[in-house]
Amino acid sequence: MSAILSADDLNDFISPSVACIKPVETLPTQREQLLSYEVTTEDKVQAVNPPPTSISLTDCLACSGCVTSAEAVLISLQSHTEVLSTLDAHPSLDVRKHVQGSGEPSSKLFVASVSPQVRASLAATYHISERQSGYMIDQLLCGPHGLPGGGQYGSGFTYVVDTNRMRETCLVLGADEVAQSLTGRSTAARPVLTSACPGWVCYAEKTHPHVLPHLSKLKSPQALTGTLLKSVLSKSLGIHPSQIWHLAIMPCFDKKLEASREELTDRWWANDQDTDASPLPVRDVDCVITSRELLTLANDRGINLPSLPLTSLPKEYHIPFPDSTISSFLFPKSRRRHYKHRDLAQSSAGGTSGGYLHYILTSQQSRHRGSTIHTQRGRNADVTEFTLFSSTQEPLLKCARFYGFRNIQNLVRRLKPVRGSRLSAAAGARRKEGIGNRKDDGAGEYAYVEVMACPGGCTNGGGQIRVDEAIALQSAAQRGRELEGEMDHDAGNGAGLSQKDWLRRVDSAYFSAHSSASSNAECDGSEINSQLGDPNDDDDDDDDHLDPDREMHDDPNIASDHELDPPTAKDLLTYWSAYTSIPLEKLAYTTFRKVESDVGKSKKGTASRPGQMEGIAALAGSIGGGW
Repeated sequence: MSAILSADDLNDFISPSVACIKPVETLPTQREQLLSYEVTTEDKVQAVNPPPTSISLTDCLACSGCVTSAEAVLISLQSHTEVLSTLDAHPSLDVRKHVQGSGEPSSKLFVASVSPQVRASLAATYHISERQSGYMIDQLLCGPHGLPGGGQYGSGFTYVVDTNRMRETCLVLGADEVAQSLTGRSTAARPVLTSACPGWVCYAEKTHPHVLPHLSKLKSPQALTGTLLKSVLSKSLGIHPSQIWHLAIMPCFDKKLEASREELTDRWWANDQDTDASPLPVRDVDCVITSRELLTLANDRGINLPSLPLTSLPKEYHIPFPDSTISSFLFPKSRRRHYKHRDLAQSSAGGTSGGYLHYILTSQQSRHRGSTIHTQRGRNADVTEFTLFSSTQEPLLKCARFYGFRNIQNLVRRLKPVRGSRLSAAAGARRKEGIGNRKDDGAGEYAYVEVMACPGGCTNGGGQIRVDEAIALQSAAQRGRELEGEMDHDAGNGAGLSQKDWLRRVDSAYFSAHSSASSNAECDGSEINSQLGDPNDDDDDDDDHLDPDREMHDDPNIASDHELDPPTAKDLLTYWSAYTSIPLEKLAYTTFRKVESDVGKSKKGTASRPGQMEGIAALAGSIGGGW
């Protein structure tokens, strides 16, 4: 959906023009009445050139006509430039010194979360494994040859978290949400629709509010990771959430819009006494950059990504995480133990967008012995229906996957309420039962629908590295190796690849994480899982890379989790809520609302200048559930 939503071309579906929903009508000019009766023609009336139509960014931002045309202003506030300027403005908070009471007051704790789709994009670009791409990101954000090696204060990131960790909790909570909807214990309307894609949510809020009751109330993995990091670190270190700066590296530009939501701030989960210290709400995710912007981030600092070590960080860069239980979940040491409790979120069966639907299907299948899952492709590759049949071939559950804007439109059309006045009594009673006899009777027959705006799923996000960019990067890297006398004849530069072929390569890198993990899960338990990336590298120093608590600290407030098994997702959620004294409903769930159009409306005494960045950002916040 946001394939062209970038700093260079900040428009999504339609550009501000006569195609906008804002009324662009030409009214006949009032001519002087010389005669009592005058006959004229339409052509004659329209002969006079009308004044140019003016559509401001303020109009666009408050308009429900198109999706993300002018929210680009918010996107311009989140970029690699903001990352560098923030790092240069604040020294990194030294956790050890802070615990001892000798920290710098103006410092910030820099933390980052990385999507697996980003790692897959980098892996395909540089012909490395997904695990090695995780090492590359670690070295860039935290290592001596990366961001900490430059800048005014030499600031870098203290913790880097894989969003797959909190995705596990999303999968478990999502399955519970669907199970409750099946038994009538949930307020969510059927079918339950995925809400992890901000492009899809933005489209629904602005143009189809009738689908909002169907949206899952769960936060996305990005948002949930942000809430976890800020709530736990602020509690354990005794600092305000505003002193923690969270960067998310995502495959999609629309994730910037998600980070700007008012509902995803500390005001929605923190205790009242905690929020009083800051006059403004603090975002759970302060900044989002994409895979392509990560390359620009390194380039602007003069860092050559391919030259970074594809190995674990040095031990001195491993900072113990304050809470040992949460640390054992975010940074699991044992591959066997971790994947034993983990759903196959990156398996080919789960798809490229986190495996929500696959987890729900398999969870329901485990409750019905002898049941089978039947798959039927829709009109195109981005529409698939799944039906769970009992051992006696009775249908138990029906779900679907809709990717891409074209297919989303069809889904929304099928969910649109039908006017009762145009239905016969018999037809109305039949629809009330929920499932029609015809195959295309509507989407009400589904229990769950996985909806993603990008065709092909999240590996095809608008912020991912494109084939032409990858070819250029590979050619540059190849020339560098030739100059150094390190010829690599096996690593082609991808010349001649189409975008579709390139996406297959990225998907392959994405799925390789699961295949490698599955094969290695049966190996000796001493093998260590990666903090970031594909666990297929058997380096001896993996233990050090994965475990940020490897170095023991003398202070008792920072504990080590060497003897702890990672908790399950449900145990983690229970512990998190108890540790922060915040109900899980506030931590893990969010809300959505219809965005009202203010096009053409003006208030007395209000200037209509659209040029000020701050004014537009304030307007974005004022519309609450919108962007």
